[in-house]
Amino acid sequence: MDWNHYRFRSLWSLPAPPAAVYGVLERAEDYPHWWPQVRSVTRRDDTTGVLTIRSVLPYDMTFTAHRTRHDPDAGVLEIAMSGDIEGWARWTVTAEGVGTLARYDQEVHVRKPLLRRLAVPGRPVFRANHRLMMRSGRRGLLRHLRAV
Repeated sequence: MDWNHYRFRSLWSLPAPPAAVYGVLERAEDYPHWWPQVRSVTRRDDTTGVLTIRSVLPYDMTFTAHRTRHDPDAGVLEIAMSGDIEGWARWTVTAEGVGTLARYDQEVHVRKPLLRRLAVPGRPVFRANHRLMMRSGRRGLLRHLRAV
């Protein structure tokens, strides 16, 4: 088993139309306004930016995100990541009843040296840290959608 390889999936049911949810998720530079753990987003160009994230544990993760798919008709946003984590992440936004289901899938390898050294004992804690970050992101997005 590669202890530095992670797969994550989060499902967010949201009481807003898919187009509204997609519109917020496609503007990564605004994430720090509604998602507290996304500390900064610096755009490099129309398809690339540098993000720094930090959840409950006292470490930052910085990575370059390059958009690989932007398909509003299919409701798909996908990025390739390199830096402290390498891999990909994808939002898939679909109608669910009168609202939206936002599905987040991510597959990454951790490259940050400290986290690699702590891979075996830290793995359950790192996974819990990710769950907390995603839970907070959903709450922040709900507040943001109500405000717009």
